[in-house]
Amino acid sequence: MRTPSKIVTASLAAATVLGLALAQGNQPVVGLITKTDTNPFFVKMKEGAQQQASKLGARLLTAAGKSDGDNAGQVAAIENMVGAGAKTILITPSDARAIVPAIQKARAQGVQVIALDSPTDPPSAVDALFATNNFQAGVLIGRYAKAMMGSKPLKVATIDLFPGAAVGVLRHNGFLAGLGVKNNGQAITDKLTTQVSGGVVVCSQDGFGDQAKGQTAMENCLQKNPDINLVYTINEPSGYGAYQALKNAGKEKDVMIVSVDGGCNGVRGVQSGVFAATSQQYPLKMAAMGVEAGVQYAKTGKKVKSGYTDTGVTLIAAKAAPGVPSRNVQYGLANCWGK
Repeated sequence: MRTPSKIVTASLAAATVLGLALAQGNQPVVGLITKTDTNPFFVKMKEGAQQQASKLGARLLTAAGKSDGDNAGQVAAIENMVGAGAKTILITPSDARAIVPAIQKARAQGVQVIALDSPTDPPSAVDALFATNNFQAGVLIGRYAKAMMGSKPLKVATIDLFPGAAVGVLRHNGFLAGLGVKNNGQAITDKLTTQVSGGVVVCSQDGFGDQAKGQTAMENCLQKNPDINLVYTINEPSGYGAYQALKNAGKEKDVMIVSVDGGCNGVRGVQSGVFAATSQQYPLKMAAMGVEAGVQYAKTGKKVKSGYTDTGVTLIAAKAAPGVPSRNVQYGLANCWGK
């Protein structure tokens, strides 16, 4: 049986020895650790990192957790990459808090660590964060849903990520804020430790960003409340799962689904009517910026400017909503995953 410390991609294992030699030859070595190697978002991020590494003459080491939430796999990847000579590690942390000790250990050895897409908790655990404003991504689809639903009484299902995941909390809270939901009479904020719901939310289930699990989550929600008329999903794979559950129940035409990612397949979902709207983010940009910062550090010893860099988010909708800025499907397809 494989131990968690060995849950890394085969490419990392093969690259470790080569990475040591390349590091000695002064070729910049940059590591990229994603949450999984199956989610289309992270697949595209990896492609973007490889393209930029090739362009800048760097060696890219890659690894991923076995599944979203696999902190042990990411810890093992950090340790292996440090041993392989990586001077910069780019990571999309699965567990914002649990990964921090491993990051601190790497930084103490002179490794620059940059978070992509997802913040650590605390954010200062890394040298910098290149990411979508995930709270704003949620706000955009919340505002859109509110405008399109009008005065219709809302019965909302949220298909979330998993408890405590920073990205999941930010998008969930942003969606409810955009929808105008209050938390005990107070405005909803982007505080990472707050997973809130309101009276309009009749069901919340975790879909782990996965299509099959998203379908199961939606089926559970329909059993709990068959009158759901609005669904928020953490990302488009879970959104497609929710749509399949609705279709199986004969309800797909009666329920609005909004989501986040804006991947090519997700934008096609907007085009076909699976989704009413999605918030598009740009993993290619995140990856390219991260690799560029890694090469600069390897060559000059100068670390990237600390803090958060917003890599942008755009609402993609087939039909514009009054007062809610958006772009059409054609724009979404032309810019899916990067611009």
